Amino acid sequence: MQKPGKLKVLPGAEPPSDYVVDYQVGFLMRVAMQRHTSIFMANMIADLTQTQFAVMAKLHEVGPCSQNHLGRLVYLDAATIKGVVDRLGLRGFITTGSDPTDRRRRAVSLTEQGTELMDAAIRVAAEISVKTLRPLTADEQRTLVRLLKKIT
Repeated sequence: MQKPGKLKVLPGAEPPSDYVVDYQVGFLMRVAMQRHTSIFMANMIADLTQTQFAVMAKLHEVGPCSQNHLGRLVYLDAATIKGVVDRLGLRGFITTGSDPTDRRRRAVSLTEQGTELMDAAIRVAAEISVKTLRPLTADEQRTLVRLLKKIT
């Protein structure tokens, strides 16, 4: 029997008889995400969800952009980004207006209230990352982030 975590399954091959869910990458990533979500929701300000924060943080980073482009930047489909933009707009955090680079398009941007919120929320998000990664050494943290970026 192979040691847990050392299983190698080739594409199209039958899973080994000693397949252990607790050592599978998808399962472990889901559990890690649940842990991170719990830390995020317990610490983030203004009742922002992870998706809302990602949208606003990306706008803070890149400035006004089309809703479609914004959705692509944060890996959300058209229907999902529309709902997020609508909800954040109702809360007064973002607005839509004419795109300065193309008057035929609408651009999504942070409002003054949204910018002030993001200035504070980004500091909180940095602390959330620290809490999420706390069980790892600094080298392990850098390696984890590098590897996650490699598979995304």
